[in-house]
Amino acid sequence: MKNLSKILLPLILFTFAQNGLAQERATKEQAVAMVAKGIAALKANGPKAYADMTAPSKTFVEKDLYLVVYDMNGKPLAHGQNPSQVGKNLIGLKDPDGKEFVKERVELAKSKGKFWQDYKFTDPLTKTVQPKQMYCEKYEEVVVCGGIYK
Repeated sequence: MKNLSKILLPLILFTFAQNGLAQERATKEQAVAMVAKGIAALKANGPKAYADMTAPSKTFVEKDLYLVVYDMNGKPLAHGQNPSQVGKNLIGLKDPDGKEFVKERVELAKSKGKFWQDYKFTDPLTKTVQPKQMYCEKYEEVVVCGGIYK
C-alpha cells in the first residue's frame, strides 16, 4: 500500500495541476469571440480602440488570450501582451522554426480574410515556447488576431 501511494499521489497531484492549467487556457471559441469583440470595438470607436487592446489594459485579455492588430504591412497597431512591439515593422519576424509568421499572417488576411494559423510563440503562462494557433480576421485594412496555445 505504501508503494502504491508513492505512485498514486504524484499522479493525482499532476492531474490536478494540469486541470488547473487547462482552466487558465483559452479555447478556440473564446479566440473567435475575442476577435469579434475587437472588430466590434474598431467599428464603434475606430483607431481609439487600439489603446484598450494594448497592454497594460486588460479589456481584451482573457486567460492566456489577448489581441494583436496588424496593418497590412506587418506593423502592430495594438498588442495585448507586448506594447513595445506597437509601431514596429515585424513583417520579417520568425518563430523558433524560422517561419515568418507575421508575413504569412498578412498574406493570409489578404487572400482569405478569416483563417487559423499555426506557429510557435512564447506562452505568457509558462514562459516557454509552445505551439500556438492564431485566429485572424481582416477588417478594413487591418488584421485582428487572437491566439490559443495547444
